[in-house]
Amino acid sequence: MPRRQLLITTAGLAAAALALTACSSGDDDAHPSAPPTAGKEVTLVTHDSFALSDGILDDFTKKTGITVKVVQPGDAGTLVNQLVLTKDAPLGDATFGIDNTFASRATDEGVVVPYTSSAPAAADAAKHGGGDGLTAIDYGDVCINVDHAWFKKRNLTEPVTLDDLTKPAYKDLLVVPNAVTSSPGFAFLLATIGAKGEDGWQDYWTALKKNGLKVADGWSDAYYTDFSGGGGGGPRPLVLSYASSPPETVPEGGGDATTGALLGTCFRQTEYAGVLAGAKNPVGAQELIDFLLSDEVQADIPGSMYMNPVSTSVQIPDEWMKWAPLAPHPFDVPSDDITAHRSEWLADWSATVIG
Repeated sequence: MPRRQLLITTAGLAAAALALTACSSGDDDAHPSAPPTAGKEVTLVTHDSFALSDGILDDFTKKTGITVKVVQPGDAGTLVNQLVLTKDAPLGDATFGIDNTFASRATDEGVVVPYTSSAPAAADAAKHGGGDGLTAIDYGDVCINVDHAWFKKRNLTEPVTLDDLTKPAYKDLLVVPNAVTSSPGFAFLLATIGAKGEDGWQDYWTALKKNGLKVADGWSDAYYTDFSGGGGGGPRPLVLSYASSPPETVPEGGGDATTGALLGTCFRQTEYAGVLAGAKNPVGAQELIDFLLSDEVQADIPGSMYMNPVSTSVQIPDEWMKWAPLAPHPFDVPSDDITAHRSEWLADWSATVIG
């Protein structure tokens, strides 16, 4: 809404002064201040995998008059680190991409402020956790993905379990992103903790390392550069990715997906949005979060970000039913344990795997 300017003539100054005096002498509750309004631009700070179909953010602008500026400092781990480091001078107004593996750090550091969305899908979002200023937007399983064609060509049986990945038959075949800087990387660390317990996970990673494990800087490097099935022609046919990645490998024109997810290796990840503390445009940030829960965005998420929408009112693509099922029993680690041991686990993982 365009601003309106009030012109006060010299002849009216005295009257205006009297009016102000009268207002100030009365009960403040009788003259409440106007609610804050959204500015013309809202800055969304997110990870480098954030992507919506062309025109969707333009639709938000058409509906609200607010332009969205997107800032992407890196993957989800880098995102949270940057939000913590800049919390006294925030990089933007809203954030998306803090997941359940990093959520406790963000909330403990006061990165976001409380906001309860008024969008119809907010009730669905609440079923996926969050709270303390975080609103669930999507979710999915982080799992080891396998290049079917690579194994078929060599007549080698594909691995199925976490323990299979340590066997000599799969030496030098696996690449995962760094657990310290990558949210899927940390999610896989948590999967191994959930599977092996606090007394056994380090031995498991030692076995992976001895079996030729490669650690990439982030998910994009692991999937698109090192993975043989990610389009880049990499040398490794096993990669940490998502249960939702295989539908993207269906050949043009139809057929079966050339990759698959090992559903016995998964950890469930939920991504959240929030209003940044100290935001210049908190109202615009709230409107953007509501928009991320709209049917338009929720229906776009599977095809653009390869995650499941939290909204139950939108339909999952048919190909996901065949090639992107969720793990029936993903490994889990209680959020309180993640909060209590995050730094310790990451330090131990780095010492064990990176050296």
